[in-house]
Amino acid sequence: MGVSPWKKSSRSQSGGACVEARANLGRFQVRDSKLAESPVLTLTAADWVGFLAIVKR
Repeated sequence: MGVSPWKKSSRSQSGGACVEARANLGRFQVRDSKLAESPVLTLTAADWVGFLAIVKR
């Protein structure tokens, strides 16, 4: 698996909390879409599944 382009969340609001995610060499990354140079949260596949379960609540 290579590096995917950043994809903005479909639940992001135009002026509010926005996130982008991508796959990167077998890991998953999340960042603030308003700040392209913001810190990136990198997760394993198992952590990604847990992260999604929490944010979908």
